Amino acid sequence: MSIGTSSAPGARRTRRPLASRPPVECAELGVDSDDLPDGLVVADEHGHVICFNAAAERITAIPAAEALGRRLEKALPLEDLEGRRWWQLTDPYGGLAIRVRQPERNLLLPGGREVLVSARYLRAEPTGPVRRVVVSLRDTEARRRTERSHAELIATVAHELRSPLTSVKGFTATLLAKWERFTDDQKRLMLETVDADADRVTRLIAELLDISRIDSGRLEVRRQPVDIGAAVGRHIQAYVAAGLGADRFLLRVEQPLPTLWADPDKVDQVLSNLIENAVRHGEGTVTIDITPSASPREGEDAGTSVTVSDEGTGIPEESMNRVFTRFWRGSRRGGTGLGLYIVKGIVEAHGGTITVGRATGGGAEFRFTLPVSAPAYLA
Repeated sequence: MSIGTSSAPGARRTRRPLASRPPVECAELGVDSDDLPDGLVVADEHGHVICFNAAAERITAIPAAEALGRRLEKALPLEDLEGRRWWQLTDPYGGLAIRVRQPERNLLLPGGREVLVSARYLRAEPTGPVRRVVVSLRDTEARRRTERSHAELIATVAHELRSPLTSVKGFTATLLAKWERFTDDQKRLMLETVDADADRVTRLIAELLDISRIDSGRLEVRRQPVDIGAAVGRHIQAYVAAGLGADRFLLRVEQPLPTLWADPDKVDQVLSNLIENAVRHGEGTVTIDITPSASPREGEDAGTSVTVSDEGTGIPEESMNRVFTRFWRGSRRGGTGLGLYIVKGIVEAHGGTITVGRATGGGAEFRFTLPVSAPAYLA
């Protein structure tokens, strides 16, 4: 197998036929087929396997020593999902002379092992005989995990939406049909319930949008100066105004703090989630420590760390590595299990880090660190 490239300084690049391009062997580029992340199988003009890399061995469980030198259809006996033999069906050497590739498909090896297979047909000239068949193999496990994750997300969303929407539909239908029969207090109670359920649906949709942006790498961070101490203070005041005792919280700010440039709305989202988790699932005093720290990002010296801890039972050691995954809810049910996944995505979008551990008082301790990310003109 060879790779061809050609260019002239200042000239427009044109694609030349394979036969007229100077060959550049992979070895010349310092690339070993065993270094490739995907399985690579190459057959020569006679259909004999001349390359079977380490990833192909791993994915197919076929030793390279058994595959090399054998006919492609014997070394890699693939079938489609209907049980048809793939190489007889596609006939790479005797099929249409204008074909150059086979798109990726899910195929089966003996024993039902699934692999994702795509192929390229290399010819010395257009419509000429096939010189090489290059086959790429990928494991299906990663795709299966993604599909399972999407299915779980859909099921979770459907479940979470059903309850508030049923409530909204029921109360609005009742009010429309029997408005005159209810007192003002009854109407107010129903409308407050509808309003709360509408907020719940809105939060769920916002979480889904955040997950979509995080997974696609499109989460935007609009940096402004953020007073992190004041932001935490606002969350504490909201809980106190809602009836929680002020002695339930302890806020400690170590001065001087560097000026933090971050997205204030997203920082609020992180704080809201972590403090709410400590209040709902923890016990005793919820302590929030804000301290200057080293930046988690190379090239910056300063950062700011926020630690939220409680005095509850904490998170079991065996669950620590799953806390920031989708749908993790711990020992208590409730919620979508998406909050901490989103928190981690927001912190990392800022170039920061977040960890979970056990607090001194025995409860859970979440600590996130953000680089100050001051604009260049302030440096």
